[in-house]
Amino acid sequence: GDMGFLVSCILVMALICQSHSHSGSPQARIKRYQETPWSDPNDCTQPRQPLIMSNPFNFSVDIRMPGVLPTSSDSYYCVAVPVPTSREAYIVDFVPHASMDTAHHMLLYGCRAPYSTKGFWDCGTEQGTCQDEAKIMYAWARNAPPTNLPKDVGFKVGGDTQITYFVLQLHYGDVNSFRGIITDLILYLPSRQPYVAGMYLMMSLDTVIPPGKTVTNADIACTYLSYPMYPFAFRTHTHRLGKVVSGYRIRNGQWMLIGRQSPQLPQAFYPVSNAIDVRYGDTLAARCVFTGEGRTGKTRIGGTSNDEMCNFYIMYYMDNKHAVPYMDCMDHGTSGLFRGIPAEASVPIPVSPDKLVSMVHGSAHRDGEDDSELKQPKRDEEEVPDQGAHLEEKAGWPEVQLQLGQVSGLALDSSENLIIFHRGDHRWGVNSFDSNAIYQQKALGPIQQSTILVVDPVKGSVLKASGRNMFYLPHGITTDKDNNYWVTDVALHQVLKLSRDGKDTLLLTLGEAFVPGSDHGHFCQPTDVAVDPDTGNVYISDGYCNARVLKFSPEGKYLTHWGDVSNRRRRGPFRIPHSLAFAPDKRELLVADRENGRVQCFMADTGEFVKEIKKDEFGGEVFAVAYAPVHSGLIYVVNGESPYGNFAPLQGFMLNYSTKEILDTFAPETQKFKMPHDIVVAKDGSVFVGDASSDSVLKFVPSESKFVLTCMLSPLHSSTPEEKEKSSSTGASAAQGLSPAVLTTLLLLLPLLLVIAVGAFVRWKKGRMYGAFTVSHLSLFLHPLPGKAAGTLNLGNFFATHKGYTRQGFDRLSTEGSDLEKDDEDATDSENEEYSAPPPPGISSQ
Repeated sequence: GDMGFLVSCILVMALICQSHSHSGSPQARIKRYQETPWSDPNDCTQPRQPLIMSNPFNFSVDIRMPGVLPTSSDSYYCVAVPVPTSREAYIVDFVPHASMDTAHHMLLYGCRAPYSTKGFWDCGTEQGTCQDEAKIMYAWARNAPPTNLPKDVGFKVGGDTQITYFVLQLHYGDVNSFRGIITDLILYLPSRQPYVAGMYLMMSLDTVIPPGKTVTNADIACTYLSYPMYPFAFRTHTHRLGKVVSGYRIRNGQWMLIGRQSPQLPQAFYPVSNAIDVRYGDTLAARCVFTGEGRTGKTRIGGTSNDEMCNFYIMYYMDNKHAVPYMDCMDHGTSGLFRGIPAEASVPIPVSPDKLVSMVHGSAHRDGEDDSELKQPKRDEEEVPDQGAHLEEKAGWPEVQLQLGQVSGLALDSSENLIIFHRGDHRWGVNSFDSNAIYQQKALGPIQQSTILVVDPVKGSVLKASGRNMFYLPHGITTDKDNNYWVTDVALHQVLKLSRDGKDTLLLTLGEAFVPGSDHGHFCQPTDVAVDPDTGNVYISDGYCNARVLKFSPEGKYLTHWGDVSNRRRRGPFRIPHSLAFAPDKRELLVADRENGRVQCFMADTGEFVKEIKKDEFGGEVFAVAYAPVHSGLIYVVNGESPYGNFAPLQGFMLNYSTKEILDTFAPETQKFKMPHDIVVAKDGSVFVGDASSDSVLKFVPSESKFVLTCMLSPLHSSTPEEKEKSSSTGASAAQGLSPAVLTTLLLLLPLLLVIAVGAFVRWKKGRMYGAFTVSHLSLFLHPLPGKAAGTLNLGNFFATHKGYTRQGFDRLSTEGSDLEKDDEDATDSENEEYSAPPPPGISSQ
């Protein structure tokens, strides 16, 4: 009897571990979704694994392409998998995990009749993706952020949508580094969601770009005549001549930016610039800016590499009772409408050569156009911080003790070396300035120690020292693209540019020494500097007694300023703009507004307010801000003690730029923060914080990810506090009620469980090492949700009905950024890749 009981327990525990080793919270799935290999779909001897059900209400579907061996670079392959339910379901999240070395881009379509339902096929030929109309639901492009749907929003599949298959299209870059691609689909069936996602396409049909003309605008505008919609992502698309594409909502004569992007950057969906709604009677407007330079003939709208396109996509959601899944706009708008468009819409966005994408949309170059401008050197992909990793203090760093005074500023050079700006034996005290901000301790002379230290980020050893006998009270520091130093000194009321060679060569001086002021030639205790890596323009936060940000040319010419009392923003003036960070991928300047306890974001080119991030967790003071252009943008801040009684622990924060969500908090373990004064983040995710009170610099690194095997079935919804309390008490009661026999049985099972765990780990490790299965993966989370069926309009078919247009290449879309140097060789995008925007059933916004 006891032996039978033991065997039964062993079988039950093994089955639980076998069935639920992939279970966990939705957040855990999003951040670290486990890969479960499939068999080769072309191998008839091994049946495809059944649908994985992590609980009775969830479906997990893997789409894989094992055995693919492309014969040439820039190949396109597709694989189809059936929607695993005939009921209505909604995709509510996309989580790509794609290799940038191999996958140029991935597109997910929904349709009823894919070209094949067995294995994979070459969809870069005339075969395409689907025999019927393919509806795009997701686009991932190399170096572009993932698309995140808002809570309770989803794309409808199954039911009456005519979407019974998912088709995944992969563009492989270099054949020499080929591997397989993975996509995981997870469906949540029981819960109902109130919102439906849709697509609004704005497209120019008749733009003509004259040869040699520097600027040609393509303008599109329509009056919105449907129920309220809420944009949350946008995407731009042109061919090679496009410089910038912008989209706006116009209400009561006010233009509100939806999104603005260079079409030469990866053409995925990006988060909208402003969280807005679009209501009946509003106007939606878009502008594409082209140049005809380098062309010898007129360029028209079309699908080949020598034609152009002007598309602005808005991904939105609506209340499901009135949802329209697809809408479009192809009008020019009323006469004179675009006279009021913001100036930014006509300003090209600079794109560095290493970020240019291959914009070829056909293999034929009828004009003999030279592609040399698209050629790029092959470069190694840099590690990026893991959005799900917790930052922990690096113990034992620095390995040698640094002789520091008050640490006021930090920066990184192009080699990722850490630059420390400190005050030596000078300290900012109550007697440092009088009531007019005049420095009172000039008699002490300048700081004799080296105030600028270049430090090895790994060991913490000093590589170079400079800045002797120059500064009185250092504050902020940054570097430009040439590694020159830009520093501020609050005692001098100046901003200085120093040579990178460590010889303290003064290259530029802004402001008058020891003379505070508020005009264009003076500062009052300036705090920080940021430099635009593309234009070289310089931004200065000024400061403790002037509440403004000033913009100068690289040569030191005043350009503009904003934020002071005479130029109030609608969010109120600054109260000590204390730190600056430049977001190069968004062309925005981030300002740590210290006493207002917030971070504000502004368009770098115009100073236009974009957004504000203010959290109760900050406690009323934000001392410094840093930015990392990964995962759609990560913002790092450190807070400070508030004199107004808003107590909050001193710590660092990592936030998602788009959602403003706090992703992580971190603080030192060896000592407490006393006055964290500045923060910088390296490309590998390491974070450095300078503390002005403890005269130290601390390093934080992402914690190592760990494989965790769980044999407990976890619910997919978050437990309420009451449920957690009930569960805790129930568990405690159960533990107290365990009999000695049960405890003995559990102890006997421990060795077996250890063996099972090791076996599962080996199997997981083997799957990770199986080259054909480990390049990328995409997780989709779906909910059932009532909504309307989507009709379709294929752009190729649409233009084929218009005289003078050909279908050839018109469905193609460049969503990719160039992977390798081979991308310049007539890189073509496959048929049906460009988004097909169906007309709304019965309702039009035109």
